[in-house]
Amino acid sequence: RAWSDCTGALAALRDDPDCAAEEQASRLDASAPGLSVRVAFDPAVDIAAPYVNKGARPRVAVLREQGVNGQVEMAAAFTRAGFDAVDVHMTDLHGGVITLDGFAGIVACGGFSYGDVLGGGGGWAKSILFNARTRDTFAAFFARPDTFTLGVCNGCQMLAQLKELIPGAEAWPRFVRNRSNRFEARLAMIEVLDSPSVLLRGMAGARLPIAVAHGEGRAEFEGTPGVVAARFVDGNGHVAESYPANPNGSPGGLTGLTTADGRATLLMPHPERIFRTVQHSWRPDAWGDDGPWMRLFRNAREWQA
Repeated sequence: RAWSDCTGALAALRDDPDCAAEEQASRLDASAPGLSVRVAFDPAVDIAAPYVNKGARPRVAVLREQGVNGQVEMAAAFTRAGFDAVDVHMTDLHGGVITLDGFAGIVACGGFSYGDVLGGGGGWAKSILFNARTRDTFAAFFARPDTFTLGVCNGCQMLAQLKELIPGAEAWPRFVRNRSNRFEARLAMIEVLDSPSVLLRGMAGARLPIAVAHGEGRAEFEGTPGVVAARFVDGNGHVAESYPANPNGSPGGLTGLTTADGRATLLMPHPERIFRTVQHSWRPDAWGDDGPWMRLFRNAREWQA
């Protein structure tokens, strides 16, 4: 307790004092179970295997912008699931060197596009909205009923600001500074909720550890939150309202959204950083090579069958 009191006092000076107090209380709660797992499916089952074995590899565009840093991990996860992951830089789209025609999916990755100028993902989104060619390219892609979209962290922030182009995304929030007033890099717990998301099919009810790394992840809504797909929970599985189980202060622990048809999904945490068991700091001994988050990427491949 004496050691933690010093840490808590320093955090109260540096960060949000209420969050510092909540974290200090959680450190001293001997009854808190910490990280736990409830998997609603078998992570070892590769639902994409029948389609991968046929040799067909749909193309997914792994979008990259200045400051984005999660594209290699994301490409690795989609490649493992049976996709042809294509590195697509925004300059290629702006210049018309490449279009999104022929891509089955796009994924906007995490990082710090433009150093978070204009807010998290703001500069990236406006480079699309205010460029007629690029805006039309994205609008046409989102309108195609055979495509899927994933946004993670900075990509989640960016896509949320493209909601006027995405059918069914009208209620999506904007993402603002974390309640803790600091960058959050930690392992958190989230629960996958029952939703129409094509990427989270068969995962409802799962409570899983996941990597978190963001400074502006607090969801701020103008009205109702729309279709919620995931939320932060504590070790007991209860909705996380306090820090640090809820690392950004989003209401109701909300950290994942989708559209009514489930084709576009936003996640603030990083499933691509924890799709293999070796990427977990702790996992049940019975798990094989693939962690439960690999199911998200295989869901995408199965949906594209």
